[in-house]
Amino acid sequence: QVQLVESGGGLVQPGGSLTLSCATSGFNFNFFDLSWHRQTPTKARELVASIFRGGATYYPDSVKDRFTISRDTRKNMVYLQITNLKPEDTAVYVCSARHYQLQVDYWGQGTQVTVSS
Repeated sequence: QVQLVESGGGLVQPGGSLTLSCATSGFNFNFFDLSWHRQTPTKARELVASIFRGGATYYPDSVKDRFTISRDTRKNMVYLQITNLKPEDTAVYVCSARHYQLQVDYWGQGTQVTVSS
């Protein structure tokens, strides 16, 4: 059974930092590209970070320099470190996995991040 379970969200003050975790199971981690997305009720889902099979990473300009994606291939974990949090970072953060050839996608349920003083 495929599972992606996010954790680490919560209420954070502006300027603070947070590390989100995504525990994965049920698929061959090494064959998948891994990503983090965020979504709010009023905005379309936004890709915020990806890490590819070879280790290369991608960030959109909107979050570059504040977001860092990483993975632990031994533990099948994906992480997203966010620094200098801003109120506009408030969203549900969701991790996903896409097979590098088959266009098979798996998604987690998400973890809420709220940035507020």
